[in-house]
Amino acid sequence: MAVGILGTGSYLPAKVVTNVDLRELVPDADPEWVSRKTLIEARRFAAPHEAASDLAANAARAALERAGVTAAEIDYVIVSTSTGDSPQPPTSNLVQYAIGADRAACFDVNAVCAGFVFALNVANGLVAANPGALVLVIASDVYSRILDFGDRRTAVLFGDGAGAAVVGAVPEGYGIVDIDLASRGDANDLIYVKGGGSRLPASAETVAGGDHYFRMNGRGVRDFVATAVPPALDALLRRSNLKAEDVDHFVPHQANGIMLQELVEAAGFQNAHTHLTLPWYGNVGSASLPVTLDEAARNGSLRDGELVMLAGFGGGMSMGACLLRWGH
Repeated sequence: MAVGILGTGSYLPAKVVTNVDLRELVPDADPEWVSRKTLIEARRFAAPHEAASDLAANAARAALERAGVTAAEIDYVIVSTSTGDSPQPPTSNLVQYAIGADRAACFDVNAVCAGFVFALNVANGLVAANPGALVLVIASDVYSRILDFGDRRTAVLFGDGAGAAVVGAVPEGYGIVDIDLASRGDANDLIYVKGGGSRLPASAETVAGGDHYFRMNGRGVRDFVATAVPPALDALLRRSNLKAEDVDHFVPHQANGIMLQELVEAAGFQNAHTHLTLPWYGNVGSASLPVTLDEAARNGSLRDGELVMLAGFGGGMSMGACLLRWGH
């Protein structure tokens, strides 16, 4: 038995925010500058009534339909998010209730933008231990709620959305080949939200000081990705006696278009089909990888037996890579 993805799904909010639209929120973000520096042309913002669980539930329903599975058959619901509905209860429990996965055990994972691969690894272990199990893995983020629109370096990058996958047993020779996870706690200051936790609880002072906004050291993140991610991808391939030239599809976290161009070159994936949704959706946090994977699956790009490399990286710093053999 092998473990793989039975179906994917995604949900993007209806509101489209182009670079021109964004200038109303970020006056010094020239549309041409944003496009040239990031390759992003637009992103989606959640409606006022939409939270992470709402986006996640919609993506989950799409994945269930594509997998031919009902919510009542799901054994586990894992939600990757760093922008959950609230500190408690887990966002996954809200999703369970929304979709009717009444008998599923639920929990959240927070590895920021690497979270989907981390959750996929957990799902892999759950199915390996119980071959009949079905795991619904969802990544959902609503970054528009924590952006400082006075900081053009970060405010122009992010959007909202959710992606999902149903994970279960697949025929031998398909599915997950290997997964590698890594964390660098010494780089925890590159991406953070300072306020709202037990170290700096919410107060009038933290709100006034902007401590609940997302913060990022862009140069530091770019250096981390350039130095840490390519060797990790190479090591994962070598463990499976494969090379970069063997990879048919590369689905990376959609962080920044220029950064991804550099990553493709450094990882040796020039001959692979690198899938991008960043121009239309921006950086959707941990959801960007499954959203992009779902788009590739739905448009027919992924063919039976092809090798797909998933790569997530983000705050923590955290990094996750998954090599899988695509199959129906």
